[in-house]
Amino acid sequence: MTFAAPARALVRAVPASYVRCLRQGGGPVDPGLARAQVEAYARALEACGVAVERLATDEACPDACFVEDVAVVLDPGLAVATRPGAPSRRAEVAPVAAALRRRVADVRPLAPEDDGATLDGGDVLRAGAALLVGLSARTNRAGAAALARHAAPRGLEVVAVPVPEGLHLKSALTLVAPGLAVALAGAPGADLLRARGVRVLETDEPHGANVLALGPVVLVSAAAPRTRALLAREPGVEPRALDVSALHAGDGALTCLSLRVPPPGAWCA
Repeated sequence: MTFAAPARALVRAVPASYVRCLRQGGGPVDPGLARAQVEAYARALEACGVAVERLATDEACPDACFVEDVAVVLDPGLAVATRPGAPSRRAEVAPVAAALRRRVADVRPLAPEDDGATLDGGDVLRAGAALLVGLSARTNRAGAAALARHAAPRGLEVVAVPVPEGLHLKSALTLVAPGLAVALAGAPGADLLRARGVRVLETDEPHGANVLALGPVVLVSAAAPRTRALLAREPGVEPRALDVSALHAGDGALTCLSLRVPPPGAWCA
């Protein structure tokens, strides 16, 4: 399979209950601004040729807009519905899985409810035939092992990566292109990527390590201007700044705002 921009993406609107979203800081959040920023994000994807499906939100799910956490799309024909580590987020899974089934032929549950497996999509980073899975406060070894059982028949290897701090693996490390990633200094998983031939650019900006590759265009948080300048020096990379400040306030970032489905014969970030 080749690396490509996503063919389509699922985006979920921000509920008014976003004021109660899970977050490590205690600062205020603005649902109205967050809603506008998610819509601007959806338009940015569409400008890059991605077909965006906007899903209705659910006031009972304050974190519903962070849709990446509730499923992992392994390839154009297979997705795995996750079991989020935060119990309050598990009601988000069924409606998103139902929406995915209209676009992906096979959408499977992660594992039986009673085996204790937890997995957030924000902890899963694909790099070629490898799936780096962060072992974080939200994802455990049983969750990584359950994902591996679905991934192995597709020729994908799951590599567990301890995440001692931060919310998710992709809070500190994301892919820019097949051979290029961006990371915070000392990010978990960065050395594993280097060992696989991926060049890792380091950023000192807290919101700079989570970027979204859409082919040559790479979305970068407007809160990370130095990261954008760093990526602009890379041949074939077109960084575009996007304001997602109201999503950062809820511990969100660019990748977690969509579930991306690659075109046939390809994989995407």
